Amino acid sequence: MRSFSYHQGTMKHMSLFSILCFLLIISFRVAQVLAQTCTDDNGNFRPNGTYDANRRLILSSLPSNVTAQDGFFYNGSLGQEPNRVYATGMCIPGSTLEACSDCLKTASDGLIESCPNQTNAFTWPGDPTLCYVRYSNTSFSGSAVLDPRLLVYNTGDITSNQTQFTEIWEDLVGGMIGAASTPKNTPSSSNNYYTANISRLETFQDIYALMQCTPDLSSRDCESCLQQSANAYQSCCGQKQGGFVMRPSCFFRWDLYTYSNAFDNITVASPPPPPPPLVPQPTDDSRNNTTENEEDKKGISAGVVVAITVSTVVTILILLALAFFLCRKRKSYQRTETESDSDISTTHSSQYDFKTIEAATNKFSRSNKLGEGGFGEVYKGKFSDGTEVAVKRLSKKSGQGAREFRNEAVLVSKLQHKNLVRLIGFCLDGEEKILIYEFVPNKSLDYFLFDSEKQRHLDWTRRYKIIGGIARGILYLHQDSQLTIIHRDLKASNILLDADMNPKISDFGLSTIFGMEQTQGNTNRIAGTYAYMSPEYALHGQYSMKSDVYSFGVLVLEIISGKKNSGVYNMDETSTAGNLVTYAWRLWRNGSPLELVDPAIGRNYQSSEVTRCIHIALLCVQDNPKDRPTLSTIILMLTSSTVTLPVPRLPGFFPRSMQKLDSLSQTLVSDQSTSKSFLHLVRKNKRDFSSPKLKS
Repeated sequence: MRSFSYHQGTMKHMSLFSILCFLLIISFRVAQVLAQTCTDDNGNFRPNGTYDANRRLILSSLPSNVTAQDGFFYNGSLGQEPNRVYATGMCIPGSTLEACSDCLKTASDGLIESCPNQTNAFTWPGDPTLCYVRYSNTSFSGSAVLDPRLLVYNTGDITSNQTQFTEIWEDLVGGMIGAASTPKNTPSSSNNYYTANISRLETFQDIYALMQCTPDLSSRDCESCLQQSANAYQSCCGQKQGGFVMRPSCFFRWDLYTYSNAFDNITVASPPPPPPPLVPQPTDDSRNNTTENEEDKKGISAGVVVAITVSTVVTILILLALAFFLCRKRKSYQRTETESDSDISTTHSSQYDFKTIEAATNKFSRSNKLGEGGFGEVYKGKFSDGTEVAVKRLSKKSGQGAREFRNEAVLVSKLQHKNLVRLIGFCLDGEEKILIYEFVPNKSLDYFLFDSEKQRHLDWTRRYKIIGGIARGILYLHQDSQLTIIHRDLKASNILLDADMNPKISDFGLSTIFGMEQTQGNTNRIAGTYAYMSPEYALHGQYSMKSDVYSFGVLVLEIISGKKNSGVYNMDETSTAGNLVTYAWRLWRNGSPLELVDPAIGRNYQSSEVTRCIHIALLCVQDNPKDRPTLSTIILMLTSSTVTLPVPRLPGFFPRSMQKLDSLSQTLVSDQSTSKSFLHLVRKNKRDFSSPKLKS
C-alpha cells in the first residue's frame, strides 16, 4: 500500500478542516484522488439559502448536461445576481456515458459535502476515469486560473537509477505537454486539451501519466498551466514514486501503476536503445599503405555520387519553390476576389471545390433533392470516401443570400453540440454559395409531426426526448457557446432528426451574435415565421433570448398536440386550428390540459409529465418577456419534478390583448393568409412595421 503526502504550495485558502481530512487518506488506490478545494475569496454563503439551492440544482444537472455534449464539456449558470452560480463539468475524451455521469455525480456530491458555505470550489477525481467539476459566484469561463494549487506525492522514493529515471520522465512529460496544449479541431474532441501516455522505465515497470486543461483556455494558457504544474512537482518531489498537481484550470498526474482506464488502449513507449559500441580504427601503417589506393577509388566514386545527388536535390527544391510561389499567388488572387463578399473564417470548416460538390450530388440531380427553403435548395450528397452530406445551395436570385450565407458559415462552423446540425464545410465559386452539413437521415420534425400517418412513429417518450434535446441545443446557443447567439427562426421544419430520432437545430441564417454584455437587440428587418414569433419581435422588431423562448414554447405545444400553430390572429374563440396558443390556454384555464394531447400518442404516457410540459410551454409564451423562464431554468423544470413552477398568466397574442383591434377584426376574411391578416391589422393600427419579407 502506498502512502503519500502533500505539498501546500499556494494552497493558502484551503481550510484546516480540509487539510486534516486529507491527511487521513493513506493511499491513492483507497482515496481514488478525490480531493476537493474550497475557497471563499468572494465571501461565503448561508447554507440552505438561495445561492445554496442554485448550487445544488446546477451541480445535480451536470451529469446529464455534460454527457449531452459531443466534447463532454459543459459550462453554464443558474439564478440571478447576487445568487447566481456558475458551474463547469467535464470528462476526458473516450469516457463512457455511465462512467462520466458517475464520476461527475460523485464529484458534485463531494463538493456539496466538503464545501458547506464556500462560494468557490473545484475538484478533479481521477479513478477510474478523470472528470472535473467547478462552481463559483463569478464567471470564470476562458480565464486561466492557476491558484489555489494542490500538490500531492507518494512518500516512497524511486529505487532505480535516478538520472535515467529523470531523463525518461522529462521526455515523457515534455512531449505530453506539447500534445495536450495543441487544439484538436475534430468534432468529437471539441478542442479538449487532454493526453495520456505510458513510457517504459524498467523491464517490469512503466510510468503512467495523464494531463488535461479545461477546453475554454487558449493553447498558450494550457501549456503554461501544465508546464508550471510539472515544474512544481519536479522541484519538490522529483525523486518520489508518483503524485498529482491539481489547479482550477489544469490537472497533471503520474504514477508507477495503471490508475485509470485512460491507459487501456495505449501501447507502451520503450526508451531509446543504447548507442552501439564504438569500433576502434586500425592504426597499423602498413595496413593503411596497402589500402590507400582502394580508399582513393572509393573516395572518387563517393564524390561523384554526392555531386549528382546534390544537383538533383537542388533542382527539385527549385521546382517545388516555384510551384509553391505560383500556387500562393493564385490563391491570393482568388482570396482577393471572394474575401470582401464572404468574410468567412475557415478555422473550423473546410472549403470544397465546386466540382467536388457537383460530383457528390450527381450535378444537383432532382432525385437527390431533399427540400427547398427560403434561401435555396437542399440536396443529398455522397463524397468519394462514402461520407453522406446535405448540401445547401443558395438561390442566386435571393437578395439576401450573401448575408445569410456569411452568417450561417461563420456561426455554425464554430458551434459543436449534440443537438445542433454540424457544418462540415462550404464552397464559394463565382455566384455559387454552398454549405455542406452532416446528413441527418430522418428529415425534419414537421415531416413526422403534422402527418396523420407518420405521427404514430412519435410516441410520448420520443416527443419528450425531442423537447429536452431542443432545449439543450438552444441553451448552448444562448449561454454555453463562446458567443451569445439568438436563433430567431426556431420552428418544426428547422428541427432535424437523426437516425435515433435525436433533434438537431438547423438553419442559422437568421441568427444574431450578441456581445458579452448585450442582452437584446432591435431590427427593422423582421424575418422568420410569424406563427412562432414573440409579440415584441413581430410588432416592434425587439429580439432577445426570451424571443427564442417564446418560439420554443410554441414548438412544445405543437409537439404535444400534433397540430400547427397556423394562425397568429384568429378571432374565432371556438377554433382549435387557428391559434394553438389560445387553444392550449383555454384548456389549461378550464382544468383540462390533457385534451391537448395528440390522439396518435394514445394513452401510453404519464399525465403528470405531459401536464408539466404544457405548463412549461405556457410559461414560455407569456406576453411579457420578463415572465418567460430562461433555458437553464426550463431544463431544470423538465428534469426535476421538485422544482415549483409559477402560475402562467395570459399568453402573448391571446385575443384579449388585441382589444384595441376588436373593431377591425370583422374586416378579416376567413381564408386570408397569416401574413396578410397580420400586416392588415398592423397597418390599420398605424404601427411602423417596414413591410418585412416573409419566410414560410
